[in-house]
Amino acid sequence: QVQLAESGGGLVQPGDSLRLVCVASGDTFSTNIGAWFRQAPGKEREFVASISWSGDVRNYAEDVRGRFTIARDNPNNAIVLQMNNLKPEDTGVYYCAARKLGLTRVATHYNYWGQGTQVTVSS
Repeated sequence: QVQLAESGGGLVQPGDSLRLVCVASGDTFSTNIGAWFRQAPGKEREFVASISWSGDVRNYAEDVRGRFTIARDNPNNAIVLQMNNLKPEDTGVYYCAARKLGLTRVATHYNYWGQGTQVTVSS
């Protein structure tokens, strides 16, 4: 069993950066696939990025590639999402997710979810 808790959201202007952190408890994050999803008002939850348990393989949604970076922080049992050059369309609730095996972009394939952290990009 894994419990996830996100932090780092906030209100920023276009072009700014934010760093989201997801800390796991109850089981080690290092043995789980980690991912970030987001959900804008009135829209479905969508894939943002995922990272393999080793950190060697990372996948990104096309509209965040080159701006967002997902990384593991295994000593702190966490995964991090560094978001640069934020745009208004990045606004939404960002969720951390985990599963045991297999990188996937499908939300229903993930077993564990955090409560989410709000990111608002507005001038």
